Amino acid sequence: MKLSGFETLELSLEERALHVRLNRPDARNALSDPMIDELLEVFGQLEGNRSVRAVILRGNGGHFCAGADLKSMNSANSDPESAFESNRRFGDLITAVSHLEQVVIAAIEGAVMGGGFGMVCVSDFAVSTSAAKFGMPETTLGIPPAQIAPFVVHRIGITQARRLALMGERISGSEACELGIVHQCVESSAALDVAVKDAIQRVKRCAPGANAMTKALMLSIAGQPSGESLDYAARLFSSAVTGEEGLEGIQAFKEKRTPSWLSE
Repeated sequence: MKLSGFETLELSLEERALHVRLNRPDARNALSDPMIDELLEVFGQLEGNRSVRAVILRGNGGHFCAGADLKSMNSANSDPESAFESNRRFGDLITAVSHLEQVVIAAIEGAVMGGGFGMVCVSDFAVSTSAAKFGMPETTLGIPPAQIAPFVVHRIGITQARRLALMGERISGSEACELGIVHQCVESSAALDVAVKDAIQRVKRCAPGANAMTKALMLSIAGQPSGESLDYAARLFSSAVTGEEGLEGIQAFKEKRTPSWLSE
């Protein structure tokens, strides 16, 4: 499979485990459109590939993923349809991660916001440093957490998902473990490396075909967000991001100031 030639990713294949590192450290690995396209390309290569047993998602530069790249989001000039298509494309990505045949391991440190938070919620095993910072900050920017909301609810239930989203809460890796967002919490990057290696060895004890069938079975039993629900979420997002609150919230973020509703 293709391992090089990517602008926003760093890939390596070691002992049947594919390490996928988000590689935009200057932007805390924020999800740009090119990064989403490259991730979809990588995951497309994994379809039916039983030689790869595990996929490890991690970020370079001490951060997992800061969510959408708002600095490149020119919402003032976006029409609702282009905003819909861009948001829905991320829905395709998070769905692809959820349905990979391989075991998906998220190795987490630093910022875990928005879309990064969503990707953690579709991993099969997640291990985080206790100092990592998780959050769903979208509503503080005047937009809904459109594509990730169904997956967050599926992961931790509607009560905690409402709290995190409707109050723009930031929580530590330790609390994320308590809530079931992640499965294991460690104290350092070095311990994170050890935990990932151990997880890969445990995955390799299981037959790849049996794992793929078991994962598909469990997803079918538990139910997954439908395409219709993700379409609806993207319509809400496109309406918000091109509306008054979304324009103000994203502009305030770019200008490093508080949005107007904080003074009301």
